[in-house]
Amino acid sequence: MGRGVQYRPEGGEVSGDRQVQRTRRLIQEALVELVLEKSYDAVTVTDIINRADVGRSTFYTHFTDKQDVLFSNLDELAFLHPVPATPSGDLFAFSLPMFEHMREQRRLVRALMGRRSSGLVQTRGEHLLAAIVRDELVAAGARASSSLDLLVVCVVGAFMGLVRAWVDGETSASPAELDTAFRVAVEPGVRAVLGQE
Repeated sequence: MGRGVQYRPEGGEVSGDRQVQRTRRLIQEALVELVLEKSYDAVTVTDIINRADVGRSTFYTHFTDKQDVLFSNLDELAFLHPVPATPSGDLFAFSLPMFEHMREQRRLVRALMGRRSSGLVQTRGEHLLAAIVRDELVAAGARASSSLDLLVVCVVGAFMGLVRAWVDGETSASPAELDTAFRVAVEPGVRAVLGQE
């Protein structure tokens, strides 16, 4: 049997994907635990290797460095990959599902977006969200312009401000309450701008 390939009893091959996924998951979880304990900047690759109980060569088989592990954890956060705008005309349909997912993945979100995290994740999250917001506003009738760019910055800033407040324990609001606060803060201004277009 070749390494990385398993065989079913009836003779068919099964890829070694489960073992690969398990090893990647151990390394990702080790980083999350360490960030929650000390901070992203204080964590070293050696710390991750020791916590995950994997060899150095195993770590580098799966990841290039700790930033690679950090960004791989982002794939677990659907709230940083929101669903596209709905044709119903509702603005910011992504908001409530994103806040709900954030609550479901609380530990991971706190490690990736909290005070002890790296600003890299927040910046990347803001860029992903900005693209979704821009697409949604264009679909709602906004024209590409510097005004649209400023509006996107305001919407993303309001949403991410609520995320940070929740992650850092400054509010214990429910996803529905966060969604309502976000909408109350941004929808009137956005609708006013869209009405001028």
